[in-house]
Order: sequence, then structure tokens, then C-alpha cells
Amino acid sequence: MNRADVDTKIRSLIEPFNKKGIAITDQTTFAGDLEFDSLTVMDFVAAIEDEFDIIISMNQQAEIETYGQLVDAVCKLQND
Repeated sequence: MNRADVDTKIRSLIEPFNKKGIAITDQTTFAGDLEFDSLTVMDFVAAIEDEFDIIISMNQQAEIETYGQLVDAVCKLQND
């Protein structure tokens, strides 16, 4: 699956979590722009892991601050 396909799937998964209807770009931050709290992050990560059949470790989660970093991480995990 290429980056564009991953991006499209993650955009559909983020929709229910994007309560304020923020326009999502690669620079969109989860904590700052989307105001995700820790519970929302856990639910969102679980949805991504289920959809892509991957595991995002706690260390990886801590390093992912923007939407673009998330898309890149999912692409990398799928190709490992």
C-alpha cells in the first residue's frame, strides 16, 4: 500500500476523533491542533492498528507528533 492509500485510510479513521473539524495536513499536531487527550490517542491508535494489522509501540507513539509522521510510521510498519 502506498503513502497516498495509507493517508486516505487514516483520514477516514480520524474523522470521528476530529470533533472540531480541523483541516488535516501533514503538519497537523495531535496534541496541539486536534487537542487529543491520552484516551483519544489510545482509541485512535487502536483503530489504526486494527485497520492496518500492525502494532505501534509506546516508544513509536511518543515520537509521533504530527499527522504526517503517523502516515510515514504506518507505511514503514507495513513494509517491515
